[in-house]
Amino acid sequence: MKVLVVGGGGREHAIIKKLKESKEISQLYCAPGNGGIAADAVCVPYKSTEVEKIAAWAANEKMDYVVVAQDDPLCMGLVDMLKEVGIPAFGPDKLAARIEGSKVFSKDLMKKYGIPTAAYETFEDMDKALAYVKTAKCPIVVKADGLALGKGVLICMNNDEAVEAVTDMMAGGKFGASGSRVVVEEFLEGPEVSVLAFTDGTTIRPMVSSMDHKRALDNDEGLNTGGMGVIAPNPYYTADVAEICMEKIFLPTLAAMRAEGCPFHGCLYFGLMVTKDGPKVIEYNCRFGDPEAQAVLPLLESDLFTIMRATTTETLDHVEVKFADKASCCVILASGGYPVKYESGKVISGLKAAGETACVYHAGTKLNENGEIVTAGGRVLAVTAVAEKLPEAIKASYAAADKISFEKLHRRSDIGARALKAFEA
Repeated sequence: MKVLVVGGGGREHAIIKKLKESKEISQLYCAPGNGGIAADAVCVPYKSTEVEKIAAWAANEKMDYVVVAQDDPLCMGLVDMLKEVGIPAFGPDKLAARIEGSKVFSKDLMKKYGIPTAAYETFEDMDKALAYVKTAKCPIVVKADGLALGKGVLICMNNDEAVEAVTDMMAGGKFGASGSRVVVEEFLEGPEVSVLAFTDGTTIRPMVSSMDHKRALDNDEGLNTGGMGVIAPNPYYTADVAEICMEKIFLPTLAAMRAEGCPFHGCLYFGLMVTKDGPKVIEYNCRFGDPEAQAVLPLLESDLFTIMRATTTETLDHVEVKFADKASCCVILASGGYPVKYESGKVISGLKAAGETACVYHAGTKLNENGEIVTAGGRVLAVTAVAEKLPEAIKASYAAADKISFEKLHRRSDIGARALKAFEA
């Protein structure tokens, strides 16, 4: 079968690497792909947001299946367009993708159906938003309503910071149209947990839990990023917490989406906070997390392609979804200056040596005119190692990452440290 994956980052590379294991796939394509993905799939020169062109290309090239891995094309309705031309796809349709595409939609959904989350208010009028945050109890969280590359959530420690956040979003256009509406919500405390889950709208199969590291610098300092590293499984996601999440969050969310006339198919991401009052939803994503996918998918033992098609055909209850009882650690190698200003075009060395002991997923890379792999983004590579226990996985991931170099490389040195402390507690 001919399969197209839509996207061009580390998440898509991890998906493609896992799909390559399927005996049913004869050829893999990726739009647009990147310098590393080009070694594993045929890259198609369309941006992931050129949804009409991608749908037309997939029809002309007679794709048997399309994996829409990125949030933008999902929210733009690519799955709907593919359905119109008779091509089945992995991912939610446009209506269901609102669960990520609009914070207002997702918060209102949780409120309506009693799914535990932080208390919140939504604003379309900046003056009303400013009046609210000037006297609100802090810390407080200000969120852009729409998609913002994982950077549209600001934790404000005082009222002045909250005023600045609202002003930047609603008047300054910091996140474009995504910030024209804002959600202001209560600050929750507790360990964060990410849980990705396969679902066909009714049946849900959670994947291994994970712990993302969002801040740019060690000790969780610096600016928020798309993610600087991940470990799996997350020690705070115990069997008891998992049971509560299934009963009070996962199944109710699927039921709520069905009740709203937009059943969810694909990968549903639950961003959770384990508070003193139990687990609560921080956010939903309508696709695999990045870089969570790079830590979780290497642990998947079942056939990914079989699972994906089952979410489309609503037969997930008949498919085995099995993960290895091991641990993984993913360390992101970024361009110096990320997530703000950074330089590209730096030649990368050591990829082959690192790949001998770890999975090296390409996020922001390309081939230059000399055929060399060079940097082409803020997050450049994701280096993932799997081991029997987390300490060994962390050690192996950093040992492999040490073999890679490029000018102004930046990485955190403490990925997994928080999880190790949790095991010691």
